[in-house]
Amino acid sequence: MIFEADLIKTDVLVIGAGPAGSSAAKHASKNGAEVILIDRKSEIGAPKRCAEGVSDKGLESLGIKLNPRWVARQLDGVRLIAPDSTDVWLTSDKVNLPEAGCILERKVFDKHMAMDAAREGTKILIKTLATGMQKNDNGYLVDVESFGKKYQIQASIVIAADGPETKVARWAGLKTAPKAKDMESAVQFEMVGVEMEDNNAIEFYFGSVAPGGYAWIFPKGDDIANVGLGILNTITDKTALEYLLDFIKVCPSTKNAQPVELNVGGDPVGGLPKKMYADNLLVVGDAAGQVNPLTGGGIISGMTGGMLAGKVAAEAIIEKDCSNKKLKKYDEICRKEMGKSMNKYLKVKDYLMNLSDDELNNIAVAFKDLDFEKVSASELVKQLIKVSPAALLKLGKLF
Repeated sequence: MIFEADLIKTDVLVIGAGPAGSSAAKHASKNGAEVILIDRKSEIGAPKRCAEGVSDKGLESLGIKLNPRWVARQLDGVRLIAPDSTDVWLTSDKVNLPEAGCILERKVFDKHMAMDAAREGTKILIKTLATGMQKNDNGYLVDVESFGKKYQIQASIVIAADGPETKVARWAGLKTAPKAKDMESAVQFEMVGVEMEDNNAIEFYFGSVAPGGYAWIFPKGDDIANVGLGILNTITDKTALEYLLDFIKVCPSTKNAQPVELNVGGDPVGGLPKKMYADNLLVVGDAAGQVNPLTGGGIISGMTGGMLAGKVAAEAIIEKDCSNKKLKKYDEICRKEMGKSMNKYLKVKDYLMNLSDDELNNIAVAFKDLDFEKVSASELVKQLIKVSPAALLKLGKLF
C-alpha cells in the first residue's frame, strides 16, 4: 500500500519491520489500535543480521506455531568447543533440551511476522524511510520518504524498532545507545560445503578465536550453515572479519566450505537501557537492548518486548492517555519479564570474557565428566559454578 496524501494520521506508527517491530504492530492492531508499520528496505527480512537460531519454547510463548516455510533446520543438540579443541556434546539422546529449537530462514520468517501483523489490520509500508520527527500536542509528526515521495505521518504513539543504532529513540531524547564495551561487532557467512560432525547440532567455539564473544556454526541444511562470530572491538585491534577468515581456514568443518552470503552488524549485549519509554514513545527489540548478553540472541526477547509494547500502546490509545506516566507500564513489565535474567547473564558474560584459553580448556575437561540432566543457558552456568571455585566466588549468589 502506498499513500498519496501529504499527511497520514494513525494511532500507532512502528518504525522498523524486524521481528520486534512486527510483533509490536501485530499486538497493537489486535488490541484495537490503528497501526502503520514502516520499513526502509524493499524486502522485509533482507539482508539478515542474525545467526537465525530460536528456541521452540520461546516461539510457543509468543503463540507462534512452527511453519516449515521458515524452519531451515530443527536442532537436536549442542556442541561446545574449547580453544584446544576439547569438545562437550550435549544431545537429546543424552540430556533433556528444554531450550531446543530451530534455525530460521529469516528472510521468510520476518515477512511471515509482518504478514501476521497485516492480518490483524496493520498497514505496511515498505521502502519507507523515517527521516526525522517532531513532538507536538498530538504525539509525533514523522517525516518519511517513500518511492520518491516525501510526506508526514501523525502518530499518537511511535514505537522505535529500528535496531541497535536507533535514530528514532535519539530523536525523542532517549539515551538507549549501548556503550562501546557493550556492542559486539558480528560478522557471518552463510556457507555451502560445511562438513559438520553432526549437522543437527549447533556449535559454539570459545576463547581467543573471538575475543569478548564466541564463534558459531548453525546448520541450515546437510552441508549449509551460518558460520560467524562476535567480538568486542574494545579489546582487540583486529576486525571481526579478520577473525572470521582466520577461523574458517583452520576449523575442520569449514576448511572446504565456500561463502554465498555475508552479513555484518552490531549486537548490543549490555542489557536493557535505563529507560525504554517517553511521552508518546516506546522502544523495542535491539533498539532497547532486548538481547541476551551471554548468547547475543535477541529474536525471542525482542518479539516479547514488541508484544508487550503493542499491548500497552493499544491500551493507551483506548484510554486516550499516551503520557510518559501511562507508557511507563511497558518498561516495568519488560524489566519484570526479562530484566533480572539479563542482569545475571551480563555478569556471566563479563566473567567469561576475562578467562584465558587455558582456563576455558580446563572447564571443558571438567564438563566432560559431568552428567547433565538438561541443557539451558542457566543450567550451563550452574555447572560452571560447580567445577570452578573462581566462578563460584563470582557467580555463586546469582544462580
